[in-house]
Amino acid sequence: MKIANNWDTYKILDMADGQKLEKWGDIILSRPDPQIIWKQKSFPEKWQKINAVYHRSKTGGGSWEFYKKMPQSWQIKYKNLTFNIKPMGFKHTGLFPEQAVNWDWMIETIKKAQEKRKEKIKVLNLFAYTGGATVACLSAGASVCHVDSSKGMTTWAKENVTSSGLADKPVRFIVDDVIKFVNREIRRGNTYDAVIMDPPSYGRGAKGEVWQFEDNLYDLVELCTKVLSKNPLFFLINSYTTGISSKVLEDILQLTVNKNYHGEIESGEIGLPMENSKLILPCGIYARWSKG
Repeated sequence: MKIANNWDTYKILDMADGQKLEKWGDIILSRPDPQIIWKQKSFPEKWQKINAVYHRSKTGGGSWEFYKKMPQSWQIKYKNLTFNIKPMGFKHTGLFPEQAVNWDWMIETIKKAQEKRKEKIKVLNLFAYTGGATVACLSAGASVCHVDSSKGMTTWAKENVTSSGLADKPVRFIVDDVIKFVNREIRRGNTYDAVIMDPPSYGRGAKGEVWQFEDNLYDLVELCTKVLSKNPLFFLINSYTTGISSKVLEDILQLTVNKNYHGEIESGEIGLPMENSKLILPCGIYARWSKG
């Protein structure tokens, strides 16, 4: 498991009874997590300092309950990157801190490659959400095409780019269905040195297009091999879909990307450590193909 243990402004303070107690900068939130099936709190006193807690509803969804006054939005930093945070629907805050392990890897990979290549590394970020990976790749010196079907999330991503001091870097924001966009890029003859995707379990595109992880992922990855450059750098897949093994993502990369571009593949879980504890919270899976 890859552990995101380089955070200064984000911490898991405790975990128990289906909830994780997190510190985002100066704000403490309690949010549900299905992996936390134990009852015992390690630090009961820390649960008295909560700003807000997200309660799941038995009928689906849920809502925030605010205990202490807090800003509508605030910022946290990861190394030289800055992200805008706010409580939003379905327990989210606009950032998945465990993805820092992938940001670090992408930044290092891009920087090493950029030293040897004259042309700027081109990255395609699909299902790009609020742009964590976009910000990371831009900071490493790459150009990024950021694609997401949500106009609101894309606006948020632009704010993160600006807050990180990267507004003058080469980035293109596209609000569109990712499959339609990739097909257009194929027709245009546009190629990319790296592809990142973080597909949802289920979703709808900008015009109501239905996405189903199990039905559509393989076809999308295969489609994306047609926009890879002649000398691609990496291909990264993230997933939070329940019941899917990281080995499945690895197998898909083996059958598609590695079939045409021989390189190295690794896969596994990503997780977050709990402060002052040996506990680790599993937070998703990944598979990476790289030129090696």
